[in-house]
Amino acid sequence: MKRWISIFLLLTLVLTFTSCAKEDAEEQGEKEVTFVFDWVPNTNHTGVYVAAEKGFYKEQGLKVNIVQPPEDGGESLVASGKAEFGVGFQDTMAAAWANEDPLPITAVLAIINHNTSGILSAKDKNIESPKDMEHHNYATWDNPVEQAMLKNVIEKDGGDFSKVELIPSTVTDAVSALQTNIDTLWVYYAWDGIAAEVKGLETNYFNFADINPIFDYYTPFIFSSDRFIEEHPELVRAFVEGTSKGYQYAIEHPEEAAEILLKHNPEMDEEIAMASQKWLADQYQADGDRFGEIDPERWNAFYDWLWEEKLIDQKIEKDFGFTNEFLPE
Repeated sequence: MKRWISIFLLLTLVLTFTSCAKEDAEEQGEKEVTFVFDWVPNTNHTGVYVAAEKGFYKEQGLKVNIVQPPEDGGESLVASGKAEFGVGFQDTMAAAWANEDPLPITAVLAIINHNTSGILSAKDKNIESPKDMEHHNYATWDNPVEQAMLKNVIEKDGGDFSKVELIPSTVTDAVSALQTNIDTLWVYYAWDGIAAEVKGLETNYFNFADINPIFDYYTPFIFSSDRFIEEHPELVRAFVEGTSKGYQYAIEHPEEAAEILLKHNPEMDEEIAMASQKWLADQYQADGDRFGEIDPERWNAFYDWLWEEKLIDQKIEKDFGFTNEFLPE
């Protein structure tokens, strides 16, 4: 009951906030849209702050309001029309799409071109590759896809997954966790890996996509609702254009982009944010032909693997759940 009350109150606040913001935007001749994050602000979101600060959204006739997500993420807000855009992940979205009534949202822009997540451990644990996780513990979210991926890379490296001790734990500070009883944990290197470097903690790290290319899926991406895409394609195109310009600026000017992020989020660790931004500048587009483009082969391969491993209840059809239609040429 408390959870549902919290969600109701959050939705009420979002509706009140967006209603007021919409009136202000309309007075200035702008279209107002709401963007709900996936988590607390971090360098995955920098391009959005840059686009707002530099007037790239204004150039597109948009006013973008940023809100924090409810406990269960922003997907429900976007799907129900309470927000126009959100941040999602291909692995966590699988369950919402793999059923007879898939959640009506579609990815319209990749934030990072490759999966930069993997396993981090303190260097003195001597875990240099997946098989070295044997006889060590791992802080798990107790997610079937997560554990299946971990099992896959450990066995591919010649190890035995059953010899890894799984400790249910929701780690929010990787650096602190690795200095306690936690041996290994799943991180997104752009933040937690960089944080470990900044804080002087010597670590070992391996990236999932380097062990098995199937795991080079999209995490994170920006999505919108199918209904909004159908009814307002010009606004989706305008948002994608402005957002892409913000991330391109962050690629070319990482220090200034980090300063903009910090200006809007002064509680953030400045040293980590700056270092993370410099690292991500080479990762947003990486070897892609253009920022934000989703490769159908990589997208489909991951969902095919989930189906083959019986990790989803229904097969996700080819090219379902994303579009490159709105990317700038």
